[in-house]
Amino acid sequence: MTESFFALITDYGVWIILASTYLSCLLVPIPSSMMMLAGGALVSVGDLVLWQVVLAAYAGAVLGDQSGFAIGQRSSKLLAQFTSDKPKRKALFTKAQKVVDTSGGIGVFFSTWLFAPLGPWVNIAAGAASMRWLRFTLWDAAGELVWVSIYIGLGYSFATSLSSIAEIASNAIGFVTAALIAILLGRWLLHRSV
Repeated sequence: MTESFFALITDYGVWIILASTYLSCLLVPIPSSMMMLAGGALVSVGDLVLWQVVLAAYAGAVLGDQSGFAIGQRSSKLLAQFTSDKPKRKALFTKAQKVVDTSGGIGVFFSTWLFAPLGPWVNIAAGAASMRWLRFTLWDAAGELVWVSIYIGLGYSFATSLSSIAEIASNAIGFVTAALIAILLGRWLLHRSV
């Protein structure tokens, strides 16, 4: 599968990276993290230019998040219809609303890279909750910088073993997520027992 990503990027250049990060932020199931890994690997062998890959991935991600935020601001009735007949969608959107309500900007920041599958939903929920645009944008831009840097950096650093790195990165993010949940749950239990 990795060869397919290399072929797409070789054929279409950084535009495919921009498109994949943009669309992935709008709930389109595209493996944009793998595209960034492949882009980083192609930079390491001299086929692509680092600043162009970073700019394309970052611009696509931020623009996709901004589009999701705008959808949330303007389409609350449509969102209700989109999530009402699908229990998984409704659960994800409800979880995203809770992240926005309880964590605000820091929730947006972590949803862009640490809890990436929830990210597009958080963007929409932030818009629907009328979060201030500037606050959303600053937290979102910082989080996307982390996401893009991690994946392009890993692709660049470990170009020869890209498949292994993709699996390790996925497991590492899962481990960090589990550790954060354990810490938060521990704090909550400690607070409840006092």
